Amino acid sequence: MQDFIITQKQNIWFGSFPLLSEAGFVNACSCRLHGESDLVPGTLNLALHVGDDPAKVLRNRNLFAAALDVDTNKFTTCQQVHGDKVAVVDAALAGAGALSLADTVTGTDALVTALPNVPLLLFYADCVPILLADKRTGAIGLAHAGWRGTVAGIAAKTVQAMQEALGSRPQDILAAIGPSIGACCYEVDDFVRGRAQGYERFFAAVPDKPGHYMLDLWEYNRAVLLEAGVLPQHIAVSQVCTEHNSQLFCSYRAEQGHTGRMGVCLCRTGK
Repeated sequence: MQDFIITQKQNIWFGSFPLLSEAGFVNACSCRLHGESDLVPGTLNLALHVGDDPAKVLRNRNLFAAALDVDTNKFTTCQQVHGDKVAVVDAALAGAGALSLADTVTGTDALVTALPNVPLLLFYADCVPILLADKRTGAIGLAHAGWRGTVAGIAAKTVQAMQEALGSRPQDILAAIGPSIGACCYEVDDFVRGRAQGYERFFAAVPDKPGHYMLDLWEYNRAVLLEAGVLPQHIAVSQVCTEHNSQLFCSYRAEQGHTGRMGVCLCRTGK
């Protein structure tokens, strides 16, 4: 089984993980193609917080929702702040941020829910999407892990929230690490490495550049998931670097900050 495949439906391109799809979970990492954005003309920016025309962002969300056969009005989003807070989405929060920033879940970088047909939607442009799905209970979780979230263990904290709030067991959770900046491109310095005590093995020194390292966020987050009790055979990694593939995915670094955001969606379907 391939870990990650890119396909299209209704001319909307996205990547997905067969590990999750075959277990009955809708999952998609949007590509930047064939949208209506003004920020970067013609791209599928799905975020309302980056200065794009809100009406066009909502049209892009409608296109994405139609391709996935989910309800745009039930997209549930959060105000990502590079932290480690996890919010539990109940009926009152379902649809938060779907149509406006005004009612998004504030100050949060991960969402978990047991509600069916409530698509979680987070936004990325180099940071790491972490998708979690409990094949036993149907509970799901979606996290945003930049370097700050990664070193704060947001992957483990999302697993923990699924355990405590939704009755999940780590051994039943399927995990996927989506397109994001790879160790091939992600250079950091001593400031970042100094905050990753115990995980220094994921920092490769840059030759002839003292104090600089190439950081492997994929393997770092995989290690955090394993330590949280997720089984190795239950973790898929896309192996797609957004900076190297900025023609397909939004990349903050490749585009020097002038870019939209890809959306990553995870949804439990059924009753």
